[in-house]
Amino acid sequence: MSKSMKLMALTASITLMGQALACSENSKGGFLPENDAYIPVEVQIPGPTTSQDEVNQLLGLGSRHGVSTEAQFNQAIDKIEAVYAPIIASMGEKLKITRLWADGTVNAYAMQYGSMEVLIYGGLARHKAITKDGLSLIVCHEIGHHIGGAPKKIGGPVVNWASNEGQADYFATLKCLRKAWINDNNQAIVRSLSVPSTVKDLCKRAHGNDEIDAALCMRTSMAGKSVADLFSSMARRGQRKKAKFTTPDSRIVWATNDDHPEAQCRLDTYFQGSLCDVGMQEDVSQTDEVKATCHGSLGHRVGKRPLCWFKPLR
Repeated sequence: MSKSMKLMALTASITLMGQALACSENSKGGFLPENDAYIPVEVQIPGPTTSQDEVNQLLGLGSRHGVSTEAQFNQAIDKIEAVYAPIIASMGEKLKITRLWADGTVNAYAMQYGSMEVLIYGGLARHKAITKDGLSLIVCHEIGHHIGGAPKKIGGPVVNWASNEGQADYFATLKCLRKAWINDNNQAIVRSLSVPSTVKDLCKRAHGNDEIDAALCMRTSMAGKSVADLFSSMARRGQRKKAKFTTPDSRIVWATNDDHPEAQCRLDTYFQGSLCDVGMQEDVSQTDEVKATCHGSLGHRVGKRPLCWFKPLR
């Protein structure tokens, strides 16, 4: 079977599998803007035997692709859930994480229906840009919608229960990943990563040359790079510019943007959350954007939420 015929068969398989989700109550938005991407666990292509590498190539996954096993998927989620389920229980609430490994949808969602709910889809985890640490960041982002603090999403005159997109991103590296990974051997882990010199230098400087905190900063920053690469690859054609640590977004918003910032702006947010030296044990406020964050009003110069989405109230 020719490559073009294989691709046609594969596309048909993906389309049929995706139709079951067309009426999903969550299909209008999530971690990513609404999209039609669908990455199944495995696609059976009719005809001669096709290797998994060929399948991956046809899917655009490459030879190294995303979170490749359900065990890795669950491990990443387990680690975050073990930290935040008790924290949320202490608030009198329940954290419910629904794991949909077999579903190829490329997205994740946060909802509140009697509990603080998070839905994580396998298609998102299998995307070629997503590392296991990147998946952990996504889980933290969704939890951040529930407890990530101000600013909150605003719908007309009503303030929503959810922290906005930028704040959920900031919370993910400022608090959530640090708490989940604090007892890991982060120095050994970052040695296995291709950490840019800019990230190394700024993490060391921001955290006073404390090797443990600096390594944690590097690891959370690289998780952010994984996710920023996802945003770049999912952007519309002509807008797929790769986000870099050395090219921060220079735009300044006139009012806080509650929606999905662009990839570079989101990477800037993850990086600044990693650089902030405010303690991870200090809880953010659901009403005060300053408490337990790096903020200009407190004299911070590094670790602040980027102005490409955030307009400080003071």
